Amino acid sequence: MRKNKSIILLMIFILALTFSGCSKIDNLKIKMGLKNNDFEYISENKIEKIVIQSTRDEGFRCVVTDKKTINNIHDILSSAKAVEGKTDLDSDYIFEIYEWGKEPHRFNYVVGVQDKKMGNFYNDNESYVVSKRIDNDIIRNLSVLRKPRDFSVLYYRMIMQFLDENKYLFENSSNIGINIKDDIEVAKYILSIDVENFKDDLKAEFPNAELVKDNKEEFDTVVNIKTYGYKEKVYKCIITVKYKGSNKESKFYALCQVEDNSWNIQISDKKQDDF
Repeated sequence: MRKNKSIILLMIFILALTFSGCSKIDNLKIKMGLKNNDFEYISENKIEKIVIQSTRDEGFRCVVTDKKTINNIHDILSSAKAVEGKTDLDSDYIFEIYEWGKEPHRFNYVVGVQDKKMGNFYNDNESYVVSKRIDNDIIRNLSVLRKPRDFSVLYYRMIMQFLDENKYLFENSSNIGINIKDDIEVAKYILSIDVENFKDDLKAEFPNAELVKDNKEEFDTVVNIKTYGYKEKVYKCIITVKYKGSNKESKFYALCQVEDNSWNIQISDKKQDDF
């Protein structure tokens, strides 16, 4: 009997020591900025739901109620580093974390930004550097996000190819506006960090071209991109070139298909048979 009691007491001591050790490790991580306690309310079964809303496509709104996914989000946010600054890039998603009976906690999120001093998950009062796990484990696993393969590469490469193949269209243009802002069909796939990279490529190859914001009227020529259909291995869009002070426009058809594990981009002023 005494032996059994000794074993039980030893197990209780080991468990107490283990939990105490975990607590000390967590406190050390907090002091080192490797962990925070700001999102503990997520792990306390106080959460009704988490809503993820695209900032570019009002039609994309995902409601997360699955406890495992919510706990995963908690783990990711708890390991985020609190910082004072925040990225200048436009946010890609809005996270709304709903506690039962309370106003939601609202955060802006920019995908892919990993600057240690600039927060990519923030609101007016708080700013955090969140790891790419939230991209890989949460955003990319949303069942509604079924985009073409390598979309971020294909989409911008297709635009660059069009500009390169049709330079004659812009010979009399002092400035060119590239309008992807109104391409609603794929708005949910357009991410700020990809847009920034595209802007750099655009400036390097076509110095007088830039992305349209709300200033179409400022450009001599506007290139409008409008997606008309896509699957994992097929992408179609119509590119329309409009000139300032003229009713004239030029229309092109882009048909992109995966062939031998790479994208074959065909752009023509005549509609392809497979379009």
